[in-house]
Amino acid sequence: MTDPAHLRILVVCLGNICRSPMAQGILARKLDEAGLGDRVQVDSAGTGDYQVGKGPDVRARMSAGSRGYDLSRMRARQVEVVDFRLHDLILATDRGNQADLQALAPDAADRRKVRLFLEYASGNRDEVPDPYQGDWSDFALALDLLEAGAEGLVAAIQRGDWDRGASA
Repeated sequence: MTDPAHLRILVVCLGNICRSPMAQGILARKLDEAGLGDRVQVDSAGTGDYQVGKGPDVRARMSAGSRGYDLSRMRARQVEVVDFRLHDLILATDRGNQADLQALAPDAADRRKVRLFLEYASGNRDEVPDPYQGDWSDFALALDLLEAGAEGLVAAIQRGDWDRGASA
């Protein structure tokens, strides 16, 4: 298990303009509130390359901003193979992106780093639906799910079992 003083987490969605930047902003703030912000690094990326360099979707920024999360400095980037070496935990927002990450992973140890973000949330959902084609309510739902996942992940980091099942 990696020392939580050096834990590096990457959250991944398709374009890195909606779910993963919202998750990054939420998780960073919740880690700060828990006193872990200086010991856990959070980043985000997308499996696709068509949004690279763009800021988060305006609806993502506004929805997140209404809850106190600042996404203004984030810029979309694409996942690279090196991310598997740089990060201890890679969290996909849905199964499609999880499969893409598994296919990109260089080896079995790196594939074990890939999990679903909502594995850390209580509830019966395992995917965060992509709000991009939806309306404001879809962004609110995504935020609700991402907040639940972030709270569960922070609790798991505090307990020291954030990598539970990672070897399965």
